[in-house]
Amino acid sequence: MKARRKTRQIQVGTLKIGGDAPVSVQSMTKTDTRNVEATVDQIWALEAAGCEVVRLAVPDEEAAAVLSTIRAQIRIPLIADIHFNYRLALQALEQGVDGLRLNPGNIGARWKVEEVVRAARERQIPIRIGVNAGSLEKELLAKHGKPTPEAMVESALKHIRILEDLDYPEIKVSLKASHPAMMIAAYRLLAEQVDYPFHLGVTEAGTAFPGTVKSAVGMGALLADGIGDTIRVSLTEDCVEEIKVGFEILKALELRERGLNIIACPSCGRVEIDLMGLTKEVERRLAALGLKKAMNVAVMGCAVNGPGEARGADIGIAGGNGVGILIKKGQIIRKVKEAEMADALVEEILKMAESGEAEDASPGAGNLLTILPKE
Repeated sequence: MKARRKTRQIQVGTLKIGGDAPVSVQSMTKTDTRNVEATVDQIWALEAAGCEVVRLAVPDEEAAAVLSTIRAQIRIPLIADIHFNYRLALQALEQGVDGLRLNPGNIGARWKVEEVVRAARERQIPIRIGVNAGSLEKELLAKHGKPTPEAMVESALKHIRILEDLDYPEIKVSLKASHPAMMIAAYRLLAEQVDYPFHLGVTEAGTAFPGTVKSAVGMGALLADGIGDTIRVSLTEDCVEEIKVGFEILKALELRERGLNIIACPSCGRVEIDLMGLTKEVERRLAALGLKKAMNVAVMGCAVNGPGEARGADIGIAGGNGVGILIKKGQIIRKVKEAEMADALVEEILKMAESGEAEDASPGAGNLLTILPKE
């Protein structure tokens, strides 16, 4: 892990991005923004999962007109996502959004961007310059022949300079591509030239499995380089899953404090209990409880790693031949039957949470499942 890149800090609603602020996790609603009730419900679900910033599509004036109604019913910062029509950005600002995302490749002439910047300045609203490999300006595609990291950086710098000429440094930048290697190269190039905070993402990453892999590879490589101030995982899934994956990436790199950390062996021929069923049941119950505690919970299935991992955790169970040993803070506290293992483990975790034996996790920390390598 390299030292975190030093960036300017901006304020998005109540959230600080860049500087020494933690890397934040955000998402985008998948509802029709004009459906206020459905959109608000989805934002609350996102916040419950740990989302710290939410972005909404604003495709027309009807969608822009309800932004203030939505804003009044939520707590986390609200970003308006604008394409093609600069007037929608002006309308969104009037509606009280906390930030704008503009795609320089399709927003139009320079004077349109300038008009939006003037309105943003009046309200001190930050702007994300959102460059996408799939929507670069025609002249840049003609110059470079195809989307390239260099073309993406040139696009970003062109619009950064407009905002700088207008003396408006309330900027964050994204350079998204559907290919992790391209976005990694683009962010690294731009990181050498500006000190604005970066919003990381692999766009159009796909469904859960390939999308998670692409996002972890792309964002993980940059975060390990110290590059990145806020992230969005783009999955063709429920947007709550994007938040879960985003925090998993940050936790894996120890960039955000861990919440409940479930350590579970992958099972093998030595296991004599239903370890997979037990682990899933424990994880399901703990997720339903929503405990925001920093605690390592071990669910182990045999005598090879089981007792040692369970002793090394805050609380754990090591199973074998239909029974399990419940271990707390390194000490065996009792034996339980296989059918009672989930009940006993969750019961002890609740006791630790209520008694203050477990520390509070950082906001939005969520839960973490760690799978140990097979012997």
